[in-house]
Order: sequence, then structure tokens, then C-alpha cells
Amino acid sequence: MKLQHMALGSLSLLLLVGCLSTLKTPNINLRTFVGCAVREFTFLAKKPGCRALRITTDACWGRCHTWEKPVLEPPYIEAYHRVCTYNETKTVTVKLPRCAPNVDPFYTYPVAIRCDCDVCSTATTECETA
Repeated sequence: MKLQHMALGSLSLLLLVGCLSTLKTPNINLRTFVGCAVREFTFLAKKPGCRALRITTDACWGRCHTWEKPVLEPPYIEAYHRVCTYNETKTVTVKLPRCAPNVDPFYTYPVAIRCDCDVCSTATTECETA
């Protein structure tokens, strides 16, 4: 990746934008894979006052074991929920093209180094609750 072809975002952005490639680990069947892995990921970085820039980076991807069972005492359910989340990241800063004179052209986004199945942390991940 050339530095001038990258841009800013957040860890939650990496989870929300659609992945356009495959797992880096070769020979993995994506339909049966259970676990968490680093996967190549492409998104369009946008900032008001600048041109958009297509970024290819690494993000966390996968499925983790999870279960719930009813119990007779409050809260009436026992649950074990883990999500594929970031364990280690680095940040990359790039300059977006053709920014207006009063707009900061620099954009920073995270790159996944290591991913694990773990409890969802809103500090690094978009956590949805029912």
C-alpha cells in the first residue's frame, strides 16, 4: 500500500463497511470458518471538502462461538457472547486529494494487526444489543 492511497476512519467504520476481498490465511473455507482473523478490506474514505479516496487495509472478520440458555432465577438467562474484535491495531495517516484551502487534508484510520473472539468493547467495536 502506498501511503498516499490511505485515509482516516474509526475501528467501527472498518466493521461496518463491506469487505471486498478474502482472508489472508490461504485455503480457509469462509462458509465453515469459526474464529476471528485479519482480512483485507476496502472502503471509500470521505471528508467534507476533499475528494474521496479508495483505501485497502486490514480489518477483523469472523464468527465466534456464542450461546444462551434459560435459567429459573433472574436474569432468567445465562449467556456467553463473543465477537470478532480488534486485539492489536496500528494507525495510518494519509493526505486526501484535492482538499479545499481551509480543510485539513489528513485522514487517520486503524489497521488490524491481530483479532480475537472476545467480549464486545464499545471502545473499539460497534456493539449491537437486542
